[in-house]
Amino acid sequence: MPPLHINIATSDYDHIRDIALGRVPIEGASINYQIYPIEETFYRFVHYREWDVSEMSFGKFASIMSEDDPDIIGLPIFTARMFRQSSVYVRRGGGIESGADLAGKRIGVPEWAQTAAIYTRGWLTDDLGIPLSDVQWFQAGLNEPGRREQISLSLPDGCNLTPVPDKSLKDMLQDGELDAIFAARPPVGMDAPDCMIEPLFKDAPAEEAAYFEASGIFPIMHIMAIRRDVYEANRWLAQNLLKAFTRAREMSLARIFDRQTSRFMVPWIVEYAEQKKAQLGKDYYPYGLEENRHTLEVYLRWCFEQGIAKRPLTPDELFAPETRTRFKV
Repeated sequence: MPPLHINIATSDYDHIRDIALGRVPIEGASINYQIYPIEETFYRFVHYREWDVSEMSFGKFASIMSEDDPDIIGLPIFTARMFRQSSVYVRRGGGIESGADLAGKRIGVPEWAQTAAIYTRGWLTDDLGIPLSDVQWFQAGLNEPGRREQISLSLPDGCNLTPVPDKSLKDMLQDGELDAIFAARPPVGMDAPDCMIEPLFKDAPAEEAAYFEASGIFPIMHIMAIRRDVYEANRWLAQNLLKAFTRAREMSLARIFDRQTSRFMVPWIVEYAEQKKAQLGKDYYPYGLEENRHTLEVYLRWCFEQGIAKRPLTPDELFAPETRTRFKV
């Protein structure tokens, strides 16, 4: 029987590159692997389902999975994780010196359903005690006008989100029309002498390390999804994809911790990686359902509370059953 041919799209990561280059095969499948910028991959899969298997924004994935008959299903493969206290940008001299100062302010987001913003708002409500209704929310493109929400929302009572189609968040913050931005990317031009935008936290890693110690959450940003019709016709594919991506992740970790020669253009990267492993735990970038259950449960609660998921979701219903457990010898 010839192998199943599948199309896969992701952004470019070292921990998946061995699949893209053919060094790690997906058993039973031949692949056409396409690498695009993150936003393009998300947009094309969310709107057109152009690939059989695709990286997805975790926020948009949760929204689709909360629908009555979702046409995708997830794999517990988490291609990107980022702490997000470093994703808060404020206006220099605007009076915001700490997270607590965000109460009552005007805050912009590129999309309400952007995963980074979901986590930052979760930190706002759970850790800082600031209700979503205590903020004036605005949605616009980060650097360019015209960005719009890609999914339908059901905002919680008292929460007001104002779309601004003709301005960018960067310009609004620079001009004093906003007090802060929650965004996955930094606004362009922050190094310009006349730029009034700066990160809220001067030592964001310290803030994020304290957040991890208190919450146990290493935020999951992106997930891998399969079109449901492809999965239903080939139930074996889910586990084989998980095995391949797990193997590619292991090979990437071996490169990071290789003391013979540095595989990355960063001095002392092994020493730094060893420090982070000691801080976050031995398996600090895990795939799998049970290894991530706590983070998934908290995140899914936020998705519902913030009006992104249409109903409460549980971690188990996100993933193909074949990937929820693993065989042992």
